[in-house]
Order: sequence, then structure tokens, then C-alpha cells
Amino acid sequence: MQLGFVLVLVIFTSTALADEVTRYPLPDNSTFPIAQAVEIPAGTTLVYHSGTTPRPAEPDAQRYSVKFWGDTETQTKSVFDRMEASLKKLNLGFGDVVKMTVFLVGTPENGGRLDFQGFMKAYTRYFGTEAQPNLPARSAVQVAGLAAPGMLVEIEVVLARPEN
Repeated sequence: MQLGFVLVLVIFTSTALADEVTRYPLPDNSTFPIAQAVEIPAGTTLVYHSGTTPRPAEPDAQRYSVKFWGDTETQTKSVFDRMEASLKKLNLGFGDVVKMTVFLVGTPENGGRLDFQGFMKAYTRYFGTEAQPNLPARSAVQVAGLAAPGMLVEIEVVLARPEN
């Protein structure tokens, strides 16, 4: 009977430790708000969330114009607000994001290059904060265009559902 108790204790302890998502920081004490890698333990449920695009910033403005959609920062904030609502319905949050892929369209104001600074201004409101310190592994790429003219941002994420 004592052996059974020890076995249960060992299984419980190793299961509790195995359920932890491990986020590896960037090297050289970098403070850039992404993880170098994220390790997901066996048995964790992964949720693949489709790409999310922004809502129009000013729906009454000329359709598909910069004023209609907003700049990169405005669109990124809109994407994260929409995504946050979607994740909430799935009983998930930004702290559960383990991988993020960001698609950005270049802007004329930036010489045709993506506005990474504008993206980061919005991103750092949601990730790497005191309230939400969990950082995802992340890639950001420039694309020629998105689903609608004038859209500059689309983001997709993979999440690890915590076991209860």
C-alpha cells in the first residue's frame, strides 16, 4: 500500500511539472518582447487560430482608404482587440499564445516597406507587459497584399490550452 501511494505521488508530481509551457528568452539579455522558442509538453492541446484582420477605423470614410482602415498601429490594435474577443469565447487569452505569425503590407509613407515600429507600438500593449508577460515565438513578414485593399495587418496565432 505504501508503494502505491509513492507511485501516485510520483505520477502526480511529474504530471504537474510536465504541464508547464517553457518559454526561452532571447540570448544576450535581450529585452525585445518575443521568445526565442516555446516548448510545449506532450499532451497539451494546441489551438490554431485563423488569421484576424482589422475592422475599419472610420467606416464612413472613403472605402479602402488609409482613413477607412487606419495606419499600421491602428490596424494592429484593432486586430488584437478582435482576437482578444475571439479567444475569450474559446476560454483562452493572450497569455496562452505560443506562436504568432504577423503579415504586414508595406506603406508608401515607409518607402514601400512594412511599418514595424507601428506594429510594435500596438503589440507591446498586449505582450510583455506586467499584466501579461508571456511572450510567444513570433515571425513578422512583409506581404504584397491582404484580403481587402488598404489592409496592412493580419495576425494568426497558435495557443496552448492549459489543462485544468
